[in-house]
Amino acid sequence: MLLGAAPAVAQGNAPQSAPAQEAPSEALPMPALSRFCQPGASALAAETALPNVAAALARGKTLRILSFGAAPGRIRARGDYSGVIESMLERALRGIDVVMINRGVSGELAANAAFRMKNEVALNEPDLVLWQVGTNDALAYVPIEDFAAAVRDQIVWLKDHKIDVVLVGLQFASEMLRDTHYKSVRDTLRKVAAEEEVPVIRFYEAMQIVNGPTAAAPAADEFERDEAGYNCLAQYVARAITLGTFAKGLKRRPQ
Repeated sequence: MLLGAAPAVAQGNAPQSAPAQEAPSEALPMPALSRFCQPGASALAAETALPNVAAALARGKTLRILSFGAAPGRIRARGDYSGVIESMLERALRGIDVVMINRGVSGELAANAAFRMKNEVALNEPDLVLWQVGTNDALAYVPIEDFAAAVRDQIVWLKDHKIDVVLVGLQFASEMLRDTHYKSVRDTLRKVAAEEEVPVIRFYEAMQIVNGPTAAAPAADEFERDEAGYNCLAQYVARAITLGTFAKGLKRRPQ
C-alpha cells in the first residue's frame, strides 16, 4: 500500500527475491540486486539491526514506513521509488503488508525536516523512518556542527519513541568530488550513523562506483538521480531493511 506521491523509476530491472525463511543472517530472504546495481553494494554499510521493525512484525502483519527527504524531479519511466521498495519488501517479508507513506519535500534542510517529522510521526505512527538527508544541507553550506546536531537529535528522538530509522546519504555528482564541504557532510552523516548505531545507505559512494568517478551528471539536473540510480537506491534500501529486520544476532557497531 503506497500513500503520498513518490519518485518514478524503471521497475524492469527490479529483481526477484528469495522466499522468507527463519534462518541465520547467512540465509536471510534478502532481496537480490540487479546486475547494474551489484558493484555499488561494496560501498554500502554493514547490516545494522532494526529492533523496532522486528518487534512490530512480531505483533502484526503490517510494516509502516514514513519516507522523508528531497522529492525528485521528472522521471520518464513508469513506477516509483517507494513502490519498488514496497514490492521488494513484500516479496522478501512474506505475508507482510508494507505501507509506504511519502512525505518528502524538495530542498528541505535537516533541521526543518526534523521539526516536520515529529508531526508526521504523530499522524502516521510509523514503525520505520526512511530519511534521505544531507544533500540540501551540503549545497546550502550549513555548518557541519549544526547538521550533525540536527540529525543526531532526531535519531535520538525517534529511538525514544521506539521508531527505527534508515538514513539515505548524499546524492552523487562528479562536480562534488572537488567540494570539501559536500564531502564533509557526507562523512559526518556516516559518523553520526555509526555512533548512533543506525543504518545509512551510502548512496554517494555506491553510485560513484557504479557510474565511475568521472561520470557525467544527468543533463536535466546535475543533482537529479536518473532512473537507474533510483532503481538501485530502492534495491539498497529494501536490502538494508530486510537485513535489519532479521538481524537479531548482529554485533553492535563499534563507536
